[in-house]
Amino acid sequence: MHAEESPLRIALLAYRGKPHVGGQGVYVRHLAKALVDMGHHVEVLGGQPYPELDPRVPLVKLPSLDIYNDHFPMRMPGLWELKDWTDVVEVTSFSFGQFPEPLAFSLRAWRHLRRRKGEFDVVHDNQSLGYGLLAIEREGFPVISTIHHPITVDRRLEIEHAATWYKRLTLRRWYSFTGMQTRVAKRLRRVITVSENSFRDIARDHEVDPNRMAIVPVGVDTDVFRPLPGVTPVPGRIVTTASADVTMKGLSYLLEAVAKVRTEREDLHLVVIGKRKPGGRSDETIRQLGLEDAVSFVSGVPEERIIELYAEAELAVVPSLYEGFSLPAIEAMACGTPLIATSGGALPEVVGRDGETALVVPPGDSEALAARLRWALGRDDLRATVGAAGRQRVIDQWSWKHTAARTVEQYRILLEGR
Repeated sequence: MHAEESPLRIALLAYRGKPHVGGQGVYVRHLAKALVDMGHHVEVLGGQPYPELDPRVPLVKLPSLDIYNDHFPMRMPGLWELKDWTDVVEVTSFSFGQFPEPLAFSLRAWRHLRRRKGEFDVVHDNQSLGYGLLAIEREGFPVISTIHHPITVDRRLEIEHAATWYKRLTLRRWYSFTGMQTRVAKRLRRVITVSENSFRDIARDHEVDPNRMAIVPVGVDTDVFRPLPGVTPVPGRIVTTASADVTMKGLSYLLEAVAKVRTEREDLHLVVIGKRKPGGRSDETIRQLGLEDAVSFVSGVPEERIIELYAEAELAVVPSLYEGFSLPAIEAMACGTPLIATSGGALPEVVGRDGETALVVPPGDSEALAARLRWALGRDDLRATVGAAGRQRVIDQWSWKHTAARTVEQYRILLEGR
């Protein structure tokens, strides 16, 4: 066996890995499985919430203080919970109003890996971009990072949409970790991203040399995410995924569109795959628009139920102001559900031509979104045209097997460069 074909030993870092909602956990789970299918050895070093993995993939748990747990988010840990210096780093950063997880996790990963020199050929970071990665490199590990999109975009959009000066101040403190991410990304030898749009944004915002970057799109398992012929769509039902209640995901614009359309169609009902955040922006919008009976949230369900939710919906919607790629978009398309998506960020690259493989509207425009919903609801032919063409686009272009193979190519380039 030639050296370039020999199995690699890969440490895959995931600072948080929600298994079904949010791209990080989905990316780590499927990439790790596809790499193992190719014959490589993968260990995932994960922080809370821990990812769900293929049984062949060991999970090394690197516990955090779990400040952002689902049951009591933003809690202040007690002094008795601080077991070592990484806990002190995490709680100190949090006390200053910052998001501490990327930094604290990267330091825990460094502390773990420094005891395991010679056990891994490559360390693959999934967008923590913490200072610990530079320390891991100094220990002699080749390090590569996937940046799905620069979080500087989230920061910019959140601050632009903030209602008060105080909110803008708190957002600047919260997103201060993006300065660290820029400093780390600039110094890494190899960076993977998922779309042309993200490639440009990373080069601009993180000042990464384009010669050290490569585009490796993510995938979807089209044998799992598939149409369910035995399930009849519920009239008036639409579905969306909201992994976080933030401006960038555009959920408030979709809620406004739902309110507009419900003046003509009282059966319109939105299912949100995600958790409702009491007191959050979407929670307030739902109450202000009188949509309590028209919006339901589904979270913590297995993948099979998510596929059923797509089958039960007349339409899937991705209302984001910006996406670096969008796994929910290709998952909906793989299920044959007609998709309405905005043209924010990389979404046009992902979903294809308007009217052929998806229905495309401008981002941040609830009127345009409402008009497209009115036109598309009740159009049974869309499943046989736009829905079927969307699924074929996913089959032709994106699979986790292709993602893994192209990721390994980047590992080899990194190792050859050393």
